[in-house]
Amino acid sequence: MTERTPSVDLGAALRALRRQADLSQRELAEKSGVPQATLARIESGRTTDPRFRTVEQLVRAASGRLGISLTAPAAPVGSAGRATGCAKGDEVRGAALPAVPQEELRDGAGRHCPAHLDAREVREPKDWPGAWWARFFDLPPERWPVPLPAVTYERNRERRDRSRRRERVRREVQVRRVGRDELPATSWRLVAELPDGELVGELRAHERSVDLLLGYDLGDRRELLLDGVLVAAEHRGLGIGRRLLDMLVTEMDRVGVTTVHAIAESVGIAFLLACGYRLQAGRPEALRLDRPVSSGPGRPP
Repeated sequence: MTERTPSVDLGAALRALRRQADLSQRELAEKSGVPQATLARIESGRTTDPRFRTVEQLVRAASGRLGISLTAPAAPVGSAGRATGCAKGDEVRGAALPAVPQEELRDGAGRHCPAHLDAREVREPKDWPGAWWARFFDLPPERWPVPLPAVTYERNRERRDRSRRRERVRREVQVRRVGRDELPATSWRLVAELPDGELVGELRAHERSVDLLLGYDLGDRRELLLDGVLVAAEHRGLGIGRRLLDMLVTEMDRVGVTTVHAIAESVGIAFLLACGYRLQAGRPEALRLDRPVSSGPGRPP
């Protein structure tokens, strides 16, 4: 059930302000510039919906402050607000709402983009959905059928909400390593989470000892085998996978592990190559990343 905010008795609030300021209706009307008849109607309740500026003038003239409490609803778009009369020294604190983004872009484009839509700068035809010819013809600017607008926006609510959620995930996602006490000693698990605990990405790896593998002492050199990097389908392309791999390198440097091996296929190969891995000769599906030996703790520079 939706929680309703109690309404404010504006007439009672103004009477309380006048009493505290020791002003009569006539005196408050003179100080505020509001006709006494209007003030009397507001205080008596005969005017139930006065203009905001009128109320503001009356409250300020009585040395009070008018606060607006704004609370963002659960829906991704929209807001609810209420105006309240406050006695002197009181302050209404509401939930802070983020400012409308791209305001400078909107101003530069003549404010043709509605504030509830996300503005996007148009630099070339492919940036503007109205440039139908860009899909078929590579035309020079002098032959474009119509000039490009400075700004475009997405009208489709579903696509708009999906884009906003992706931007929120990009901004709020945090990457951390799961504590060693929760996993076997040689297991590594890194997770990407949202503030509410939703898991959006994960990396798993395990250690192996080169000494045991080759049968002789190499100074207790440790290596990692990358078991996999997984990002939720709707959050791919936001850099979450790269952040997981970057944290893996940070953790390797911290504990002195210098090498990580991986097996990949298809797009996974290009992704790991872009993150600094290299193909191993004779095994095009096997990749490897080596860190400088001096990066581990206690190692000589």
